[in-house]
Amino acid sequence: MSNALSDDMIREYRESGYCFPYRVLPEAEAQCYRDAIEDYERAQGKPLAGKYRYKVHLLFTWARDLIRHPKILDAVEQLIGQNILVWTTNVYLKEPHDGRYISWHQDKAHWGLDVDDIVTVWVALSPSNRRNGCMQFVAGTHLGGVTEHTDTWESNNILTRGQTIKAHIDPDSPIAVELKPGEASFHHVKLWHGSDPNQSNDRRISIAIRYIPTRTRQLYVGKDFATLVRGQDEFGNFEHEPSPEIDMAPEFLQLHDETTAAQQRILYHGTEKTEYGS
Repeated sequence: MSNALSDDMIREYRESGYCFPYRVLPEAEAQCYRDAIEDYERAQGKPLAGKYRYKVHLLFTWARDLIRHPKILDAVEQLIGQNILVWTTNVYLKEPHDGRYISWHQDKAHWGLDVDDIVTVWVALSPSNRRNGCMQFVAGTHLGGVTEHTDTWESNNILTRGQTIKAHIDPDSPIAVELKPGEASFHHVKLWHGSDPNQSNDRRISIAIRYIPTRTRQLYVGKDFATLVRGQDEFGNFEHEPSPEIDMAPEFLQLHDETTAAQQRILYHGTEKTEYGS
């Protein structure tokens, strides 16, 4: 393992709950990933939506490769150790002027995972800036507990249940996570974060990869799934996912249905809802 993250970036992650920017891909390669998403959308005649935005590493070979990118794994190993699973991947598509946003929330509040050393690597496949609704972080909020949320079910909220932190957030406190295509940010599972609507004339496209140490346990369902991407899993708390050889392989569509059904039960735990929205 190379020392991917500098000492300053590791210190910032420990103290603030995040660090960025971190160059993963050249901009031209990030554009190829964006092209792959949009080529698929054109072939289908509709945007990538619903359950197909989740667990995309089981559907697309580009995502299969990205979750194993050495530059990402070397950095993640510095933060959570050498035995690493990918719990899920999410493609985030913010369309121009559609009003959709992500409310202030903590991932820890609804994932059912029992450990705190979980990191999201958020890779920009298009520019991410204030105008198109980049992520925002509140520094240091990962150092506290899980705060109270309320489920809003607001139709323009991209989150599954519109979960929103009840606490007041000083409008001057958030840090804007501005990234160029191919750059990534890292954030802690308890960090308060959210994002505003896209006010630009282009899409904002990204993929979020959720990395967990192998000792993690799922508390909300009896059977959960993950992909081993580095090291060994001596715990066996998750069913290991295989990796696709081609995009949208029929046998992987069936696996994808099973794994996303498990995640639906987790993300909607405590509610009556059972299916992802668009």
